[in-house]
Amino acid sequence: MTKPSLPDLLHAAVSAVGGTERPGQVAMAEAVGEAIDDNSHRLIQAGTGTGKSLGYLVPALAHGERVVVATATLALQRQLVERDLPRTVEALHPQLRRRPQFAMLKGRSNYLCLHRLHEGAPQDEEEGLFDQFEAATPTSKLGKDLLRLRDWADETETGDRDDLTPGVSDKAWAQISVSSRECLGATKCAYGAECFAEAARERAKLADVVVTNHALLAIDAIEGAPVLPQHEVLIVDEAHELVSRVTGVATGELTPGQVNRAVKRAAKLVDEKTADSLQTASESFERVMELALPGRLEEIPEDLGYALMALRDAARNVISAIGSTRDKSVHDEDAVRKQALAAVENIHSVAERITNGSEYDVVWYERHDRFGATLRVAPLSVSGLLREKLFEDRSVVLTSATLKLGGDFNGVAASLGLSPEGVEGDDVPVWKGLDVGSPFDYPKQGILYVAKHLATPGREGTRGDMMDELAELIEAAGGRTLGLFSSMRGAKAAAEELRGRLDNPILLQGEETLGELIKAFAADPKTCLFGTLSLWQGVDVPGPSCQLVVMDRIPFPRPDDPLMSARQKSVEEHGGNGFMAVAATHAALLMAQGAGRLVRASGDRGVVAVLDPRLATARYGSFLRATLPDFWYTTDRNQARRSLAAIDAGAQAEGK
Repeated sequence: MTKPSLPDLLHAAVSAVGGTERPGQVAMAEAVGEAIDDNSHRLIQAGTGTGKSLGYLVPALAHGERVVVATATLALQRQLVERDLPRTVEALHPQLRRRPQFAMLKGRSNYLCLHRLHEGAPQDEEEGLFDQFEAATPTSKLGKDLLRLRDWADETETGDRDDLTPGVSDKAWAQISVSSRECLGATKCAYGAECFAEAARERAKLADVVVTNHALLAIDAIEGAPVLPQHEVLIVDEAHELVSRVTGVATGELTPGQVNRAVKRAAKLVDEKTADSLQTASESFERVMELALPGRLEEIPEDLGYALMALRDAARNVISAIGSTRDKSVHDEDAVRKQALAAVENIHSVAERITNGSEYDVVWYERHDRFGATLRVAPLSVSGLLREKLFEDRSVVLTSATLKLGGDFNGVAASLGLSPEGVEGDDVPVWKGLDVGSPFDYPKQGILYVAKHLATPGREGTRGDMMDELAELIEAAGGRTLGLFSSMRGAKAAAEELRGRLDNPILLQGEETLGELIKAFAADPKTCLFGTLSLWQGVDVPGPSCQLVVMDRIPFPRPDDPLMSARQKSVEEHGGNGFMAVAATHAALLMAQGAGRLVRASGDRGVVAVLDPRLATARYGSFLRATLPDFWYTTDRNQARRSLAAIDAGAQAEGK
């Protein structure tokens, strides 16, 4: 039997999901198919509306070997598993003569733990060893959540937190979930045979396509113990997020509260002398942290160094001693020991990592009004890790609507540990970039307006001229505005000011769940939605409710951001342009994602307004503009208002 052609398979899949085949989607599917056949790597930029998930799923399913698909957002994981994969598998069955299996796999703490649910979470000493279900009053929010979780445990087939609607608080979920370090292991656990996390792993082992998230992909790469099943092909969707997700997984932190909890958990399981030494080290660490000022620690201060060495050594002694001591008064000793061990091992590993002082790590203090000081350590770069762990022994396809920054793929490629396109060498993964474009006609559908006449935004203070400009644009648009701000403080200030000046309802991120805010924004064209980072890439509102996207300023990282400034300095020390490689690249990625909120369908029209004159006047402005969709460009404020008013009038005439 002849092998079915990729275009025929794609056509069948697109018809099954009720979509329209796009030239970019065909080009993408062929490029993914080639990469899989050649065991090579691709970076593919596929604009909104391309239908990129089918562009990679069809060649992946046709391939026949196991494929892992890693995404950044829950929404895309659900779309793949609940909609795209079931329909595509059915559509391809007549030609493939098989039905490929697929499964979702997440980190262990995303699944309900039956042991925790039935035996209770080991409690810290001052709380007493009580049953958390009894302790939380049924009328409290936590009590209601826990009772609902107990009922849900009898109904759910997956135990996956994301299948629980409505969701519960992190505090409630923590009562019935465990990290991989805290897990007893299926063979030692009384509930091992029914374990949801183990069942998910088993399904993944049997699946042809495993859908996971960037964080689990990072854990799989960093920790050395394989979590994902063996696979020949890795497809990373929303790949612009990968570096920050991997950095997050590779970041360690210590707080006095966390250390205190570990001390209390370990106290019952070791002799008094060993427990006292950890307690003393904990108190020394707490005293140092009380005086901690936020910022990077280029050298570890002497007092912190001594405190960390004491913590490291005391933690190591506890880890050695925990296995041999048995306290008969401890209920469910295995679980108590495992939780204590996990807490102390984490303290030991972070304290040791910071005292070892790698030149490839960045260490800093953070201060929070409510929670006090935190000590953090993160890798200066994850590019070497990604090059070594991601691109060996498998074909990798990375795709997103925003992978070309400033007009080429090399900036994103460098952050992934790849050399410039076309460079070959013994240890250099060879890759090709492909921009399949977008089905949208950006110059006709959208305008990029830069408010060149405004004052350059400073670090502090309100921007009166910016507020006036924003109010006028919203009035011209008749509402319909998504306001993207570089800080929560800026978003709040704008919402407060404009609620007093305009008749339009203004929703503010944080005042309701993101899902509810987006629903309310989409439902009423007169409404505006203001917010910060997660809105830059989390809003998908096609149609007339979003016809003006405003960015208050170019979203450079804060100058006092320890990790970003360290990365910038490192590039400069190696002879590069740190500002362009780090700050401008960070801003370009966010601006491209933000501008991408405007045109989500072929009938959408509107304006992206950037209220920062530097986009028009600064030398780096052309680099940032080259990253944005190819909208018609203007700095004429009257033109922007006239266009918005005309778009608003058109939408009103259609009754929208």
